[in-house]
Amino acid sequence: MEGRLRFGGVPLPLQEAVKVLGVKVDRELRFDGHIKHIAKKASHRVSALRRVASFLDRGGKLLLYKAQIRPYLEYAALSWMSCAASHTRRLDSIQRRALRLVDAADPPDPPAQIEPVSPLDSLEHRRDVAALVVFHKAQVQGVPHLAGLRQPPRIATRSTRTVLTSGDAVEVPRSRASQHQRTFVGRVSRMWNIFTAAVPHIQEMNTQSVKLAANRWRLSKPTPLRLVIL
Repeated sequence: MEGRLRFGGVPLPLQEAVKVLGVKVDRELRFDGHIKHIAKKASHRVSALRRVASFLDRGGKLLLYKAQIRPYLEYAALSWMSCAASHTRRLDSIQRRALRLVDAADPPDPPAQIEPVSPLDSLEHRRDVAALVVFHKAQVQGVPHLAGLRQPPRIATRSTRTVLTSGDAVEVPRSRASQHQRTFVGRVSRMWNIFTAAVPHIQEMNTQSVKLAANRWRLSKPTPLRLVIL
């Protein structure tokens, strides 16, 4: 194919990867290189946080993490959520490093000191909530630029105790490839069917209400969340 691809008569060189709006995807439509890149940048920033941690209280360290580090771990996350679990675990480890810095170096307040509790939801939790909110915008609110994400409603063929009966359920794309099942549509359609079965009146909710409901629902589920095709 070298030299055969042209744009306006100009030959286009083949590339191993392309970057679109800051997200790098390789020729096999994988985001491995992108995850490694953002993990490296975020890790450097955690190291910078460590150098100034002694000058900040717990709230200051947490604020600095949210403003300067976590955005790297979450930028365009719904586009690369199909990457392998080994890559997302790498991002999780960076958040854990930052949380250890947040919870460390603060002397206890006598006489009582409560157990330190993680002040942040997991990155997977935040990705799942964001995915449900975006899917609600596409599926219920009918936002035009998200029309490509809409899925056909599920046609119920039977009603038993073991089958979801929510009228808001959608058809789940079938695939044997685990990577496809981790893509936005593959994962969120399965989450959406479970979510709408547990949360009534989804059609009447606005974006903020869906966000709060999705957060409560996701808190009731384990992390990592294993989904089956329903």
